[in-house]
Amino acid sequence: MSNPVLQQLQSELHISASQIFTYLGCSLKYMFQYVLKSKPQHMSIALPFGRAVHQAIERYYKSVMDTGEGAPVEIMQELFAESVSLAINDASTPILYKKEAPDKNSIIEMGRQLLQVFHDEVDLTGYEVVGTEIPLSATLYTDQGEGTDFKLVGILDLLLKDKANGELMVVDNKTAKQAKSQDTVDSDLQLTAYSYLLAANGYVFPRSEVMCRFDVLRKLKKPKMEYSYTIRTANHRKRFAKIASAVLTGIENRIFIPQQSWMCFDCQFKEECNNW
Repeated sequence: MSNPVLQQLQSELHISASQIFTYLGCSLKYMFQYVLKSKPQHMSIALPFGRAVHQAIERYYKSVMDTGEGAPVEIMQELFAESVSLAINDASTPILYKKEAPDKNSIIEMGRQLLQVFHDEVDLTGYEVVGTEIPLSATLYTDQGEGTDFKLVGILDLLLKDKANGELMVVDNKTAKQAKSQDTVDSDLQLTAYSYLLAANGYVFPRSEVMCRFDVLRKLKKPKMEYSYTIRTANHRKRFAKIASAVLTGIENRIFIPQQSWMCFDCQFKEECNNW
């Protein structure tokens, strides 16, 4: 079911946090995906897999908010299996599977195992769940601090409050094979964007630090859950505003340049990029 709050936010002139990250990763991919709206040559299984895991985890936290107890793991696993199966069956382009999970059945089994680990290891001791899948928007500013006509929109996976001191912590759920280094976590712009949205919407004071955490479900032979902590300051948010402003300028001036990286391997626009 669509979120009416998110629909209202997206009816405004906006750019999403994920669009900014796509442009920074490869501005030519941004052009194919958001400007030309080109048809992808395939869809990586990582996309429906990640969405289905997020839906199952969201169900867990919504149950905590409604009843004080997380949803049973069987409910989470069933929701995941239904979601990922529907996405695969309805896909209009070929699905690109991974070596460790080469078909639908193995994907479903991997998701079940990851959710079992989540359910076994998630620990909310000392925290209150403020919200899950929270849609927010905020005005983007230029380098000179002038407001633009654009809104930054994003959806926060999870917002927790420390019961002891009332401090908020934004949490982003991830699935990944590789561990995240602390340097990667400290420089991640997604968490900075969430911090920007929280400060702009009055969840924290403008000059306050924001506690952030990645909850990463590792896709290993023996899956495990890892937590990575970091903070975002007002200076981080100021720098993010400059980056977002530069991205908007690049898009407005149609600056789209291919960027070679490891992401090219399963890019859904590889053929179109090669013919560019």
